[in-house]
Amino acid sequence: MTAVTTQTKPVAQPVDGYTIVKAKHPGRWLAAAVIFVVGGLLLNSIFTNPNFGWDVVAMYLRDISIGNGILVTLGLTVISMAIGIVLGVVLAVMRLSVNPVVRGAAFAYVHFFRGTPVLVQLLFWFNLAALYPVITLGIPGVQLDANQFITPMTAAILGLGLNQGAYMSEIVRAGILSVDHGQTEAAGALGITKLQTMRRIVLPQAMRVIIPPTGNETIGMLKTTALVSVISVPELLYSAQIIYARTFETIPLLMVASLWYLLITSVLTIGQYYLERRFARGNQRNLPPTPWQQLKRFFATHDALSLKGGKK
Repeated sequence: MTAVTTQTKPVAQPVDGYTIVKAKHPGRWLAAAVIFVVGGLLLNSIFTNPNFGWDVVAMYLRDISIGNGILVTLGLTVISMAIGIVLGVVLAVMRLSVNPVVRGAAFAYVHFFRGTPVLVQLLFWFNLAALYPVITLGIPGVQLDANQFITPMTAAILGLGLNQGAYMSEIVRAGILSVDHGQTEAAGALGITKLQTMRRIVLPQAMRVIIPPTGNETIGMLKTTALVSVISVPELLYSAQIIYARTFETIPLLMVASLWYLLITSVLTIGQYYLERRFARGNQRNLPPTPWQQLKRFFATHDALSLKGGKK
């Protein structure tokens, strides 16, 4: 008879006499379970409650008046942010000026527009004719009827754009201050003018600090445009209000407006993400993979190396 010998796999001995035990986190599982339960109950309540009127929501999602309101909302967002960015750069440079009068004027502007609610500013511009029936702008021969010149759309652009300029000035100023002052001194030693230094050296480097909060301000501006409904500008919310004032379907029309706001802000968030990656190239040598790259790598099951992060 031949003896059958079995080979047993050697057991790894603990290092330095210590047994390594994987840490357990029951609190994480409990928190995840609570979130899943609460989320499931909330979704069930939303989709099973007939008062939401999902059939009405589906009908008005593609309504032409809602579409026109979306275009007005996007137009207000773009124009107001453009005014705010340009004004913010100018005010930020003024805030950093050595001239106390220029610096004080910029501070007064920022303090006023940040210290008063944007809704009050919108109402002020809309009722400007009560203060100045005729607008001359200090130019001889120029006489503008304020009632015709300050339309609801003009009041909305002025209110949102000038208010946004105050906030953007602080964002741009923080970005400029984040750049090492030695680079400005080196540029001055090379004979580069201050304007060229700001435009070609300081601002490009400051964009890494400016872009993230500017993206947040853009998304915030998109939602702030809903305030102009109080001065009868036909943006997204006002268009929904006009419909539910006629049909009395208040909740479904508010859901329509909310879904469109969510969709547009999601698109802007994606754009902000890729814009931040572009300006982070000079600061980070190895950028983390994008969600799309992670998804492609996850489904590339035919290539084992791609799953392990190796190289071919």
